[in-house]
Amino acid sequence: MLLRFLGKESTPTNSPTLYATDQDSYVIQGWIVTDESILARLVVPDDETIVEVPAALLDHLPQDCFETEPQNPMPPIVHVTGDGNYIIQGKQVTDTTMLGQMSIPDHETCVHVSRLIVSVRAGG
Repeated sequence: MLLRFLGKESTPTNSPTLYATDQDSYVIQGWIVTDESILARLVVPDDETIVEVPAALLDHLPQDCFETEPQNPMPPIVHVTGDGNYIIQGKQVTDTTMLGQMSIPDHETCVHVSRLIVSVRAGG
């Protein structure tokens, strides 16, 4: 699966990144969620995981033909933190081809989500 870079919300030690795939989906790279109060609220199947990203990361969706911002939390956004970051749930990325196209620090991971879910979520 090939990735196309859509955007990044980055600081020197953080690199949340949004990619479109060649299979009508997205890969979202973000911070590993360690907050016990958030983890206790969610049911995450074994083949899925969650990431935390700044809400501004989804501002890069228009580069993939979306013109509206997300309005209400719903899958794949399963929680909004007190500081406005999104917790996003999706399939855990284990494909070595996809992983080889990204640079992921130890404190980050990524999820794979359907484009249809995100487009409905974004109002597209």
